[in-house]
Amino acid sequence: MVTIHGNVKPEDDYTHPLGPEENFNESVYFNFFDREKQMGGFLRIGNRANEGHAEMTVIVYQPDGTALFNYKRPQITSNDGWNAGGLKIDVLVPGEKIRTIYDGSAVFLKDPTEMREPGDAFKNNPHSRVRLDLVHEGVGPIYGHVADPNDANAQNDFARAHYEQHMRVTGTLQVDDGPVVQITGHGLRDHSWGPRYWQSTPSYRWITGNFGDDVGMVISRVGDHVGGVFHKGQELYQIVGLDLETEHDPVTNYHLSLKARVKLSNGEEHLVEGKVKGFIPLRNRRAGMFTHIGEGMTEYVLDGKRVGYGLSEYLDQVE
Repeated sequence: MVTIHGNVKPEDDYTHPLGPEENFNESVYFNFFDREKQMGGFLRIGNRANEGHAEMTVIVYQPDGTALFNYKRPQITSNDGWNAGGLKIDVLVPGEKIRTIYDGSAVFLKDPTEMREPGDAFKNNPHSRVRLDLVHEGVGPIYGHVADPNDANAQNDFARAHYEQHMRVTGTLQVDDGPVVQITGHGLRDHSWGPRYWQSTPSYRWITGNFGDDVGMVISRVGDHVGGVFHKGQELYQIVGLDLETEHDPVTNYHLSLKARVKLSNGEEHLVEGKVKGFIPLRNRRAGMFTHIGEGMTEYVLDGKRVGYGLSEYLDQVE
């Protein structure tokens, strides 16, 4: 039985009543990494029914450094589920098991950094058909919050209600008519609902990883605020201290590696060293503002011993 920290309920895995805000967004996100095959990626879909569309993103990092990518804004009229743009989410056991299926096109990127100019990248690279069928099963506790409507957090324009959970992931990937590849690994899921503008936060560092069924982490720095957790089995420990160093490419400023010294609420201290193995630069534009989101598939070493995989996501607002 999965442990729940916070006021989240298992039935929160389903969609919620559509709020009145124009920018009401209900999104689910699932990343997955197969350490043996050195591949992974993530799927995300956010319903913006009041704006008449969803946001759908699929990324598959391949072991040779190439990647498959797609982003769509398919039309939707309700918040009754996630099924748009070729991506479908099925809640199999609330709070415990979810299936994600993507059957659609993706651009093949020999050099994923070409996505810094998405129009050119989609036009100048070949496209493939991708069939991705994954089952995500909880191995760590659910943790998060649902803001009371009268609480100050109810005015949050980024994550009014939000929770996460570390997962075991199994499934298959097929590209065009190629072989069906078995995927066995781990990842993290994320679910949020409420008003959402990507421009509502100046910057964040969101560093997720799994080292097996028993240990996972989320290291978070939003502006000057430090947060995140380590799970060890069903026990959860808050990050109360963080010293984060990041190496950036001197030309592009994309992040290449990181070193995080964290202190947990139980007094433990850990060193996490990460090396980006695959990278895609994404962006979001709204009302004249330009948001850069760097997505790095990252190999981690915990305390010089255990190897894990996950995603390091760096968001910055660009002048």
